[in-house]
Amino acid sequence: MAASQYVVSDVMTHTAVAIGREASYKEIVELMHTWKVSAVPVLEGEGRVVGVVSEADLLVKEGFRGNGPLRIEDASRADAVLAEELMSSPAVTVHADATLAEAARIMARRKVKRLPVVNDLGMLEGVVSRSDLLKVFLRPDEELGEEIRSDVLTEFPQADRVEFSVLDGVVTLRGPLRNHSLLPLLVRAVHAVEGVVDVRVEVT
Repeated sequence: MAASQYVVSDVMTHTAVAIGREASYKEIVELMHTWKVSAVPVLEGEGRVVGVVSEADLLVKEGFRGNGPLRIEDASRADAVLAEELMSSPAVTVHADATLAEAARIMARRKVKRLPVVNDLGMLEGVVSRSDLLKVFLRPDEELGEEIRSDVLTEFPQADRVEFSVLDGVVTLRGPLRNHSLLPLLVRAVHAVEGVVDVRVEVT
């Protein structure tokens, strides 16, 4: 289908905040506070990602003060003072050419809010966050409509009498469709346009 498919490189932050293995606990907290991020990748060598330190990793130390039960791995992390001791490794990463849907699935499955973006050698290229993935929903209705008209409907000659409107990202299809069996395919194609919130059908 000709509809565009945004990839991670379209929305990611290319200038990523990162740390080395020897970064201290306090340095990491200060960096996160300054840059308003919830996690930072840990690099070694020329920039290869070897782990990630998140707010959750840092909060284990605070939780330890309450004298509650801790898992063995958390107990050792509560005593950690350097990034290499605090980090989750191996890092959960994504490639720049991954689709936004793929990145969203990784975040949901691994329960993370940010993903380091790496190349084939594992070198850091940027960071993509949940808010980055939502940027496509900022596309104007006019832009969505033009893409639907030029890239989607042209693939369905039998839908030449179907009209549509876009309001706040919601697409409404109206009018007659000569081959009704094509309707599910048409709806799916419109829904695949990045930034479309929903598709409503008033097709006869």
